[in-house]
Amino acid sequence: MARIQQHITTCANFNQFQSAYRPQYSTETALLYTLNNIYSSADRSQPTLLVSLDLSAAFDTIDHKILINRLSNSFGISGSVLGWLISYLSNRSQLVRVGQAQSNLTHCTTGVPQGSVLGPILFSIYTSPIAQIAQDYNISLQQYADDTLLYLGLSTSSLQTATSRLECCLSSLHAWFCCNGMCLNPMKSEATLLGSSRCLQSFPVIHDVSIASSVLPTTDKVTTLGVILDSKLTFDAHISAVCKNAHFHLRALRHIRSSLTTDMATSIAVALVQSRLDYANSLLYRVSTRNIHKLQRCQNAAARLILQQSFTPSIQDLMNQLHWLPIQARIDFKIATLTYKALSSGQPAYLRELISPYKPSRQLRSSDQSLLTIPRTNLTIGQRAFSWSSVFIWNSIPLSVRNAPTISTFKRRLKTFYFSSISS
Repeated sequence: MARIQQHITTCANFNQFQSAYRPQYSTETALLYTLNNIYSSADRSQPTLLVSLDLSAAFDTIDHKILINRLSNSFGISGSVLGWLISYLSNRSQLVRVGQAQSNLTHCTTGVPQGSVLGPILFSIYTSPIAQIAQDYNISLQQYADDTLLYLGLSTSSLQTATSRLECCLSSLHAWFCCNGMCLNPMKSEATLLGSSRCLQSFPVIHDVSIASSVLPTTDKVTTLGVILDSKLTFDAHISAVCKNAHFHLRALRHIRSSLTTDMATSIAVALVQSRLDYANSLLYRVSTRNIHKLQRCQNAAARLILQQSFTPSIQDLMNQLHWLPIQARIDFKIATLTYKALSSGQPAYLRELISPYKPSRQLRSSDQSLLTIPRTNLTIGQRAFSWSSVFIWNSIPLSVRNAPTISTFKRRLKTFYFSSISS
């Protein structure tokens, strides 16, 4: 795998490979970039029409011949590396077994193995041309493996033109999928209009979107990459689902807590509960206080269960024992960490381009403080974008933290800073 990656970096079309394979970064950064664009449109009082496409058996419909041609012609992969990939795809077979009965062995001429390292990479390479189709229609695209989102900002003056352009783009994508042996499922695709409450109230209602000769009704929410996006961007439905899932696992853990040590209970709670509270939490910057409290109650319940404490002890004392930051601090911690990675490594590039160092017009005391430039916003919702939240949080942490030499040192200093801020 390492040798394949090394060879790919020498290809003339490596930049094209990088743009095609955004899954090398986390789902969270992909969603951060998409929501940054949506919040930026909302800051201009323009709602965003978003369509989530569903592909039937996406990984199983990859045609090997087309994939190999694309690897060779579009990405310049040749020689032994191409031979390795051909060998990886060739001579695969499958069967279905139920009890003692089984079907005949069938050779696989299509599909890439799911759950493998190369599977998402090869799928993204196979579907890379759809990025050009979306660009031709001036439609924004988010593609993470087989999860595909199309979205564009709308205005009342060009509403009809913009929706027609989106529908034309969807028709072109449908034709491309058909020509490449893939099946777009309009019945499971979703569409919604996203924006602030005030903007949606004054904007004309969009009842449906035409896709693949089918009418796709707009809904109040869509689910993408495990995150529920509601039309008003409140994240109420998403946080309710996270809390429901967390409490389910807490109830299960409560049944066996007496048989576990504190370390074992902590490990299980972190894996099953805390991980769900942390997933994509950078998207929750400046959500309502009510939603933050709902998540905090889940974390409090987990802490009390682990340490087998009633409601008498201070919850902050329990958090300190577990060395857990509260929910709001964890959100800020995640955004600050992503900002540090973007500044230090330049990756992912689509987040790095959203932030810029502060450069005063003349020499000031703040010139060497490693600060970032705060962008201007018109509305409060614009301050939820990563381009604003990352800068605000970054500038609020001490210089000694911002200038940390490594990511591990940065995290350690940042966590210490947040703990000291909470204690004071």
